[in-house]
Amino acid sequence: MFDGNFRTGVEARVAPLGEALKRTGVSPDHITVVGVLMSGAAAVVIGSGRLFLGAVLLALTGLPDLLDGAVAKASGSASARGAFFDSVADRLTDAMLFGGVAWYLFDAEPGSRVVLLPMAILGVSLLVSYQRAKAESLGFDAKGGLMERAERFIVLGFGLIFSSLLIPVLWVLFAATGGTAIFRFQKVWRQADPPPRSARTPRTERLTRTRRRSARPVAQQWRDKSRARREAARSRNAKSRRRAD
Repeated sequence: MFDGNFRTGVEARVAPLGEALKRTGVSPDHITVVGVLMSGAAAVVIGSGRLFLGAVLLALTGLPDLLDGAVAKASGSASARGAFFDSVADRLTDAMLFGGVAWYLFDAEPGSRVVLLPMAILGVSLLVSYQRAKAESLGFDAKGGLMERAERFIVLGFGLIFSSLLIPVLWVLFAATGGTAIFRFQKVWRQADPPPRSARTPRTERLTRTRRRSARPVAQQWRDKSRARREAARSRNAKSRRRAD
């Protein structure tokens, strides 16, 4: 939801900060590392029970996540390597923060299985991120949903500030994130459904064949290629025999 409605406007507002940071010689990777360290500090603070301070640090971790992209655009250094590093850092940040919440619940609710709830949220949030990455690698769009990464952190921050509501907030977060995973699955499933043959064009036919080939297991692709080579060899041998006759 944030990606679709607010990200463009927010990035336009932080663009001047990106220009200023570029002139200091700071690289996007430096800012990403700072964000990871801040997330680690927030996780430790949350795990020790200082939830309000943890919420403040959680809010501050959003700044590096915005600024690294702004600096990359300002310096013209946006690259596939930087995007990969940023994505891995985001997943590491998610793991640390929800791990910190699980650590806190382990002490606050001894013997309760509710300690597994933050780990369940982490698992579903990783599924949401994976769906988008895999869909985009196949040429589909999996953006959208009620509970994307920014929304998850906003809701988690609310639960940390109003600590008496933390467990109900976590249940809401789990349900909404699960709903987002279902939404993205259905969205990609509909896109992947081939159009009726009467509506296909040569271009859609080529795309469909390409996607089918990429979706086949590697072993099956290897067998198909071997079969095609054998058939080509038989055809060449048959032509040679006919010429010899």
